[in-house]
Order: sequence, then structure tokens, then C-alpha cells
Amino acid sequence: MIHEVDEGLRLLLAEAGLPERGVEVVFDAPTRDLAARRTAPTVSVFLYGIREETGRRQSGTVAEHDEDGLVVGHRAAPRWFELAYLVTVWTNRPQDEHRLLAEVLQCLTAVDALPARHLTGTLARLGTTVELDIAGRETGLPSVSDVWSALGGELRPSIDLRAIAPLAGGLAPAGPPVTEGLVVRAEDRSRDGATEDPARRLRYREAADTGVDGFAAPRERALPPGRRVRGGGSGAGTGLGGKR
Repeated sequence: MIHEVDEGLRLLLAEAGLPERGVEVVFDAPTRDLAARRTAPTVSVFLYGIREETGRRQSGTVAEHDEDGLVVGHRAAPRWFELAYLVTVWTNRPQDEHRLLAEVLQCLTAVDALPARHLTGTLARLGTTVELDIAGRETGLPSVSDVWSALGGELRPSIDLRAIAPLAGGLAPAGPPVTEGLVVRAEDRSRDGATEDPARRLRYREAADTGVDGFAAPRERALPPGRRVRGGGSGAGTGLGGKR
């Protein structure tokens, strides 16, 4: 995701016409070594901090589809991160640096997010927005002065750019799609030529006749004490309602 945000920023600056004027866009640290190596006016977009936007964290999964619209897997919800960039310009004269820095500032503040046409890879597939902000709030990342001190260089005019981008979750592959309906097979279980299958027949103990449909014949059951068979007479020793 980080390299995709880098590419989006590079395309955004290129769209402003910097390369056509011989201005290079690099992602190197703004150190004395960069100043010694450059051979043309240069814009450095240096990533110096990464912080998760925990307030945007979500649970659950999102279905992912192929070109035919079939679900190929389920991806965990993306997690959002703030990327902090230190944008500096390098020319031979301070006046030229200020002019170039103003052009870069105009380009970065002209949009609130990276245009969709500049998104590649997972950023394009997720279809979400990569927000851009010229740091106007404290987020817990190192301050610009601390960054310059850590780089061992002298403080220069710079733009503190923040990009808030999603990191795609892991993909759990889905099983193959169902392409056939449920198939039900029926077998002839009639008594003529059928093999015995005790596991599929209902039987009563001590019943010899299984009946035409494979079920046991009715058997006599004693009535509880005090109960009488309908129509009179004692129910003891007879089936409920008599034999059918």
C-alpha cells in the first residue's frame, strides 16, 4: 500500500507539469547526500512516519469477486494508516526553491484526495479514497524539527503532507461455486427382488411380518390399568382399539 501511495503522489506532481520542466521527483531522504547527488531541480517526498487510524478499524469481511462476478474469497476489512511525508525542494538559489515549493503546495492543496486515476494495485481494487492533508493537527507523529534533527541536516522550508490510506486485509479463498442442483436418486424397495436392508426398515421386536412396505405388522399392546377398550370390555391383554 505504501508504494502505491508513493506512485499516486508521483503521478499527481507529474500531472502538474514538473517533469516537462526538468524537475525530478524522488523519495530520498532530504540530506546533504541528496544535495550533492542531484543534477537538476528536485522535489523530495520523504516518508518519515506511519500511524494507524484506530478510530476507523472495523471487523468483518468483504466478499471479493472475479471478472465474472463470482466470489473468489473473503477479505478482512481494511485498516487505515496515516502516512507522513516531508516534502522539500532543491535548486541552486533560494528564490527558485521558494517558487518551486509554492507550485508544489498549489498542486497538493488543489485536491482533498488522490484522484482515482492515480490509484493503482490494492488502492484501485478497494475503490476507497486516499485523503490528503497539509498537517494542521497533532497526531502523535514526530515533529518536523525532530525529523530534521534525526536526519542531521539544517532546517529547510518544507511541506508536512499527510496521506490516509487503507491497507487491504488478508484474503481467505472461497470454495468453488455450486454449478449443479441437488441430485436425488430413488431405488425400488418393493419386496419383489429387493434385498434386505435392515438399516432402512422400521421393525418391532418379535414381529415376523414386515408388511408390504417393509414396516412391521401391528402388535398388541397392554392398556394401562383402569383403561377400557372403546365399545366395552376390559382392555387388559388387547391392543388399543383392537387389531386392525
